[in-house]
This record gives sequence, C-alpha cells and structure tokens, in this order.
Amino acid sequence: MSFNDRYGRDILGGSASSRSSVSSGHSRRPDVPEVPAAPGTVVEVADGGWVGAVVGFEKTYDGEFVRLEDRHGRDRLFKMRPGGFLIDGRLVTLTRHVSAAETPQNPQRSNSGSRRVQDVRAKVAAPSRIWVEGLHDAAIVEQVWGHDLRVEGVVVEFIEGLDNLPAMLEDFRPGPGRRVGVLADHLVEGSKESRLTQGLGPDVMVTGHPYIDIWEAVKPATVGIRAWPTVPYGEDWKTGVCRRLGWGTPTDGWRHVYSKVKTFRDLDATLIGAVERLVDFVTEPDLP
Repeated sequence: MSFNDRYGRDILGGSASSRSSVSSGHSRRPDVPEVPAAPGTVVEVADGGWVGAVVGFEKTYDGEFVRLEDRHGRDRLFKMRPGGFLIDGRLVTLTRHVSAAETPQNPQRSNSGSRRVQDVRAKVAAPSRIWVEGLHDAAIVEQVWGHDLRVEGVVVEFIEGLDNLPAMLEDFRPGPGRRVGVLADHLVEGSKESRLTQGLGPDVMVTGHPYIDIWEAVKPATVGIRAWPTVPYGEDWKTGVCRRLGWGTPTDGWRHVYSKVKTFRDLDATLIGAVERLVDFVTEPDLP
C-alpha cells in the first residue's frame, strides 16, 4: 500500500458526522480516549481540518507537538491538546507513541545514543579517569553517559573547581595508560578556565562548553523555558537564574533541571561533543 493510499478517498474533505461532533453545542461531552500516535496513524486536527499521517514529535518550551504530513507531502506541527484530534470521526487525545524497542524493559540505545550492551556488569575501575568541576556536572554526565562508562570501567570524579586541578594532577601523576580527561565549564578563549588548562601534557585532555555552568548547557526547551536568563557579572549565577525564573533556591532549581535531563538530546551539542571526546581519550589504547 502506498503512502497516499493510507488517506483513503477524499479524506481531506472529512465527514459531516466528524465535523458536527466538534461544532455541536451539547453541554455534555463524551469521554475522549487517549490514543498513542504511532507513526503512520492518520488523524484530523479537530479545529483546523488538516488531515495527515503522524511522522514525528517535537518538544518545545510550550509543550509537545505532533508532526503530521498530508497526502501532498506537506507537514505541519500541531500541539497535542486534550481532545484536539479526530480518528475515524471520533475525538481523541493523542499521546506520544513509544515503540517496544524504546521501552525501559528492552532499551536498544543508551541515554548517550550508543548501542546498549545487555546484561553488562561494571568493569573493575580502569586507571584512567574523567574529572568534572562539580557534583552537578558529575550527575548529568552519569545520567547520560553512565552506561557507556560502566562498560569501559571509567570512573567520573568531581574536583570542586579547576583551581584544584594542578594539585590533583600532581598527586595523580598521569602517564601512558593512566590518562585524565577534564570537563570544564566556561572554556572560552581568554577566560581563567582556559589559562588553567594549558600545557598539562600529552596524557591530560581538557574539553568543555562555553557556558558559565552546566545547567546552561541543558537546552532551554528541556526545562520548559524560552532561554536561560542573563545574570549580571558579580551575581551568583544559579541564585540569579532561580530568582528570575521563579524556581526558588538553587537546590530547588537543580532538582528541576536534573529531573528533565534524560538523554543526550536534552543537552547542547558543545557539551555532547566535549564528553564524547573525553570518553574516547581515556578509553583508547596507548600506541606502542
């Protein structure tokens, strides 16, 4: 069956019964069932008449949207509102479809997007390490890359700021087979962070993102905002962010941020690339 065949005959015209179910003035509405919007499901937008097949989803600061493609190949996004769609003339509430391969019972991909290794046991910790600046950095790295790091036996440790890096490297003594990868916040040219991470030797790699704090490397839409607010220099960044967004204390704000980060898709590309380079660096075998 071709893609166009799924729409049937003159489906863009709808049906009188389906339109009357939307526009009638009855005070009692029937219960509206929830229907998972599996790819290819053909639906009609209740208040607009657009008819199309489900081809994807998008999440923004304003909620979840379903992408519908009509029989002419045009696609549009529609907000997934309760009772906002029709299937075979009946009002329904679309919910996001989760395939069997994506369910927690049988995930095929890890949170980082890599292929999940089933029934893996964490290896004995490898000599090499990944260091991050703070507890929040460590928690986000663990949430997204934890499976990969357990497969490789790599431990993530937080060092409570880059000011402690020189002393920790002196104590750790990196060398062949004993590498250190460092994830730094605000790693931009001319910053204090960039000066602290220069000339550390071939067995140390420093990567990072350009943001003041790892919170800001989380996509705004992931935490339900349009953009991260600007906090003036000299004001504590997390305190200022929470005050401007109405999130309470920095502890309350962290709970909100952490609860929203699930996979690599929730993070800015600069952070994803930085962590991936560190994982490769500390796990690649040393050349003879």
